[in-house]
Amino acid sequence: MQLLSTKLNFVKTSATAQIHNLILKKQEAGEKVINLSVGEPDFDTPQNIKNAAYNAIKSNNTKYTSTGGAKQLKLAIANKFLNENSLNYKMNEIIISSGGKQVIFNALLATLNENDEVIIPSPYWVSYPDMVTLCGGIPKIIQTKMENNFKLSPDQLKEAINLRTKWLILNSPCNPSGSVYTKKEIVDLCQILERFPHVHVLSDDIYEHVIYQDLPFYNIPQVYPSFKSRTLLVNGVSKSYAMTGWRIGYGAGSQHLINAMTTIQSQSTSNASSVSQYAAIEALQGDQEFIQNNKIIFQTRRDLMLKILNQSDYIKVIKPMGSFYALPSIRNLIGKLTPQKKIISSDKDFVFELLNETGVAVVPGSAFGAENTFRISYAVEKNLLQEACSLITNFANNLH
Repeated sequence: MQLLSTKLNFVKTSATAQIHNLILKKQEAGEKVINLSVGEPDFDTPQNIKNAAYNAIKSNNTKYTSTGGAKQLKLAIANKFLNENSLNYKMNEIIISSGGKQVIFNALLATLNENDEVIIPSPYWVSYPDMVTLCGGIPKIIQTKMENNFKLSPDQLKEAINLRTKWLILNSPCNPSGSVYTKKEIVDLCQILERFPHVHVLSDDIYEHVIYQDLPFYNIPQVYPSFKSRTLLVNGVSKSYAMTGWRIGYGAGSQHLINAMTTIQSQSTSNASSVSQYAAIEALQGDQEFIQNNKIIFQTRRDLMLKILNQSDYIKVIKPMGSFYALPSIRNLIGKLTPQKKIISSDKDFVFELLNETGVAVVPGSAFGAENTFRISYAVEKNLLQEACSLITNFANNLH
């Protein structure tokens, strides 16, 4: 009898994991690597949040909480939605999980039946399609265009929906492109969705606070209140508060859906870390000024990255308006040769040859459903970023 599930035949090994293994190998050999592949802020978790965790331990708040999260954190999340998004959620409409990824997985596992379809605009976060597949659904990838800033159009959405469609996943600001949907663009999508009441929306808002040039953030319930019951909001403290390792994500949706997700969670991880939950309470209720300061730093880095990469005639990059990623196109480099006569036949070739030749690590765009691109994270110190971007530009210019 075969031990492993056949589901694994449809799940890919993460490209970021492959890059990470190569980075470790080069570092173990004593080589310098500038890592622009990591999807996390390089800032430390603020001290007041760390202190809240210390205090939780000292106060023996280290026991199980309710499966769906501590009441105090749910209250802090409800207040965040009310004060920042003008959205009113009750305690039984909120779930706290071990990261935003678990919130999404809970929702898909609780709702997808065999052959249910989930619309995923490409480029997408790497885990969306595989999570849909593992939960028994079918990912329906819709290829967006660079000239449309990698955003889903109403016509594309309308054409993709059928009777089997259960979810649309919308990620704004987007990982990996940095695209941000405007209020009008969200309204236009909602006007299409209004014709199809059986389709729900999973709104991944994890980069809500990493958005530039005073561009306002909107999600679907904010601009289309009648869709609140059809929308699951996914958020967390990892990106905004530099708490990636604390593993706290949260979701807000209809009581019916949240109850189902909590049932799933009760048979998997049960509650998220109690100490991390108390730290998250302080994150949401404490001083928020550093968020704006960090955003200014990210924007400065973004502008530096754009300035250097645009010096190459072979790399094309749109200006990211959110998150801390960009998705440059290297279509003009496909088919060229390295000085060592190695052909660049794909974005993977470009990424691995770049790492081998320069020590700069990025991620192939094909991992995000966007071939002939690469994802760059500019969540690194300014001088390192400048050096890395110059190496990328020189590498591209020296292909022939």
